[in-house]
Amino acid sequence: MQAIPRYKPTFAERYPVPVFVALLDFLIVLIAGVLAHYYRFGSLEMNGRYNTATMLTAIVVVLCLGMGGVYGSQRGYAFLRQFTVLLAGWFAAAGILLSLTFFLKVSENYSRIWFSTTLLAGGGLSLLLRLTVFLLLRRLRASGMNLKTVLLVDSGGMLASQLSSGPALDEYGFKVVQSLPFRLEEGWLEHLVAKVNELGVHEVWLCLPLSEGGGIRSIMYALRHHTVAVRFIPEWDDIPLLNHKVSHIAGVYSLDLSCSPMDGPPRLLKRLEDLVLGALISLLIAPVCLMIAIAIKLTSNGPILFKQYRTGINGKRFKVYKFRSMVVHRENSESVTQATRNDSRITRVGAFLRRTSLDELPQFFNVLQGRMSIVGPRPHALSHNEYYKDLVESYMQRHKVKPGITGWAQVSGYRGETDTLEKMKKRVEHDLWYIGNWSLWLDLKIIFLTVFKGFINKNAY
Repeated sequence: MQAIPRYKPTFAERYPVPVFVALLDFLIVLIAGVLAHYYRFGSLEMNGRYNTATMLTAIVVVLCLGMGGVYGSQRGYAFLRQFTVLLAGWFAAAGILLSLTFFLKVSENYSRIWFSTTLLAGGGLSLLLRLTVFLLLRRLRASGMNLKTVLLVDSGGMLASQLSSGPALDEYGFKVVQSLPFRLEEGWLEHLVAKVNELGVHEVWLCLPLSEGGGIRSIMYALRHHTVAVRFIPEWDDIPLLNHKVSHIAGVYSLDLSCSPMDGPPRLLKRLEDLVLGALISLLIAPVCLMIAIAIKLTSNGPILFKQYRTGINGKRFKVYKFRSMVVHRENSESVTQATRNDSRITRVGAFLRRTSLDELPQFFNVLQGRMSIVGPRPHALSHNEYYKDLVESYMQRHKVKPGITGWAQVSGYRGETDTLEKMKKRVEHDLWYIGNWSLWLDLKIIFLTVFKGFINKNAY
């Protein structure tokens, strides 16, 4: 007869914590409304109109926060994620309330200062509440309290080792009490069930490769009589990933293995960034471009601009623009010879332009056209794509986003000639990291680094 599991429910499982938090948020909005009224009118006593508005604001805020997932379990999430979700909920509530006042034509009956102060004070107090709870829980968890215990099924991968030895796991509210090596052999499943019963763990984490799908099915069947939470945390050591996440597609859930983050709102934000910054930078560099154009025309025969086909987003070809830095010459369309140190084809003006990256300035026109982005993987010659796509795994994944004038690889030192396969692998590795971790702040960081250290580089010639 199996032993009864020594399962100890957590505080949140014993008490309706989400209800308490929602009530606190409701109370916070009411307090914020009163304080805002005192700030605007110098009185804590509100008339019926403002009482109704404050009550409605509290209801809308709590509903928006609830629909945004704020009242769900935050265990396992960083505080930045909690802050982002909370901020989105408050913005949604503000938008709904403003729309109501517009459509009901009652905006003139309420003070704008009172409304904005209520939202700012309420949002600040709501954030302060969560920050206090987060810091309190972190201290409790550091002392071994308020932790969910975990039995880790380990296949010997790096991820399982990281989870079982990572000191930061306590901060997220979990504690691996034991690691059980995965051995799908006779008697192992019974041993797993016995361990779950013996330890009374809250959860079982399966750190297994995708190839062990049959083993996962067997484990789930063996634990069918238990209410322990089971999580599958895939070991990805043998699969190169790009922006992996869970999506809801056609009514089913999809584990995305290689998808671009530039979709939906991020795509719009990225394009807005390119248009605003691209137009501003284009105006600022116009005098410089004029001087460069004159210098090129006076020192060598040929056109001012150099145009060449490159691979853009989703593999679509486009013409990239550069200031011509070489003497006019013919080259086999099937192969492109990279510039090398002391290359005889490079003009005196061209050497300066290439060393300082000023030859790339016309690509801001490509940005305004929508064919390039300010930040992204640098576009390679077509022949280079054909050559490296079979030598560097996931090489073509860098074309899931628009190519850029500058990129993470360039500010990290992987700029200029890629005369070895290892250099190209490193460049692609940095490009894919950028795609998988894209954010507006990362773009601004790369632009900042480009300005201060990316223009002049010893590898550019």
